[in-house]
Amino acid sequence: MSSVDNGAGAPETIVAVVVTHRRRELLGASLKVLSTQTRPIDHLIVVDNADEPEVAEMVAAQPVPTTYLGSKHNLGGAGGFALGMLYALSLGADWVWLADDDGRPEGPEVLEILRDCARRNDLQQVSPVVCDIDDPQRLAFPLRQGTTWHRRREELGEADLLPSYSSLFNGALFAADAIDAVGVPDLRLFVRGDEVEIHRRLVRSGLRFGTCLRTAYLHPYGTDEFKPILGGRMHTQYPDNPTKRYYTYRNRGYVLAQPGNRKLLPQEWVRFGWYFLVTTRNPAGLIEWVRLRRLGRREIFRRAP
Repeated sequence: MSSVDNGAGAPETIVAVVVTHRRRELLGASLKVLSTQTRPIDHLIVVDNADEPEVAEMVAAQPVPTTYLGSKHNLGGAGGFALGMLYALSLGADWVWLADDDGRPEGPEVLEILRDCARRNDLQQVSPVVCDIDDPQRLAFPLRQGTTWHRRREELGEADLLPSYSSLFNGALFAADAIDAVGVPDLRLFVRGDEVEIHRRLVRSGLRFGTCLRTAYLHPYGTDEFKPILGGRMHTQYPDNPTKRYYTYRNRGYVLAQPGNRKLLPQEWVRFGWYFLVTTRNPAGLIEWVRLRRLGRREIFRRAP
């Protein structure tokens, strides 16, 4: 495996991990950018939760060393990243760069900028800004600083770094030591909420981490799920189909029951209670939310019906 000098005279290895499931066209667009970075990745791992031969061929055709991990059991995003991250460590990765199949770095210099930002700010984990793939100046997800919600990239200011905040896993770069400290995503969460749970662990670990504001990862716009309440001062999340709601609300129940997040519970009840009873007048929705979050709090992690 090749390596690049880390600026201190010692070689380092960066391994990229991509998790995919039945999105060959989107995956191809993502790999094209990942494989042609100005700071080349040393190895590319693709975890395919659909185990498709066509994806294996696509991965093998990349201009960097690759490993294809086809899983006959759908591990979800959480299990897919866990498998890929552990395999990356087994290859000797010093840094692990994570990506979903439905997004891509905004250009060929993203990895180089992230690594430089981590070096200059002594970070063990750093993420790019996550922007709308159809409008790169709009944030793919709303970002809150204090009581202010930002929806445009320019609203984040001219600073180099937004400390102690990372949007995982879209373009997130982890030092191997950080993975040793915080672990890998929890397979039981499957999808949705696994990134919030890892962020919780990052906060509690005491490691230095943040978002580099000088570069971005492009992702489909996801703000439609976030519904404003109280004149936009707060938001709730209401996914558009029952399966997404199942995993979102169940996993939130688990994540908010963990140390470090319990202080958010009163706010959670106010937000969702207001949304379902006042904004939408949908008491059945509140009952569903209570039932699903209780599953997570009790650690009942069956797959969605």
